[in-house]
Amino acid sequence: MNVLKPHISLNVSNIDASVAFYERAFGVRATKRRPGYAKFDLASPSLNLTMQEAPRTGINASHFGVQVASTEDVLEAKRRFEAAELKTFTEEDTACCYAVQDKVWIEDPDGNSWEVFVVKGDADVMGSQPAMPSKNDASCCAPACCVPSRPNDAAAR
Repeated sequence: MNVLKPHISLNVSNIDASVAFYERAFGVRATKRRPGYAKFDLASPSLNLTMQEAPRTGINASHFGVQVASTEDVLEAKRRFEAAELKTFTEEDTACCYAVQDKVWIEDPDGNSWEVFVVKGDADVMGSQPAMPSKNDASCCAPACCVPSRPNDAAAR
C-alpha cells in the first residue's frame, strides 16, 4: 500500500483563530480555505491536517486517517481489515472536505474513526450526505459505522 501521509481532522470552535495558530505553528499558509473549513497539506512534518468549525463538545478530534496514493491502495486496506475480521464501511466517489474521495472506514473499540482514503480531485462542497449517520453532526467525514455493539465480542465483528 502506498501510504502518502497520516491524516488528522479536528473540530475547532473558531476556524479563523485556528488557521492563524497553525499557520504560525507550521510556518506555512493553509492549503485550502472554505467557509468553516481549512486544510494544511504539509510536507514536513508529513501530515494532512484538516479542521472544521463545530461547537465545543469536549471532543476535539473528528477522526484520523491515512492518505494513500490510489483507489487500489484503499481496496488493499479494505481487504486487510476484513481479513483481520474488522467491520468496514466504504465510500466511493464521495464528496468530503471539498474533495472527491474513495475511502474505507473502521472504528476502534473506543469509537475513534479511522479512514484510509485517496483524494481523486476537488469538490465544490464540504461533503455529501454520508450513507450512514455520523456520530458527529458537524462532520461529513466520520460515519459511526464500524464498531459492533459489544466491542469485545469477536463474533460480532
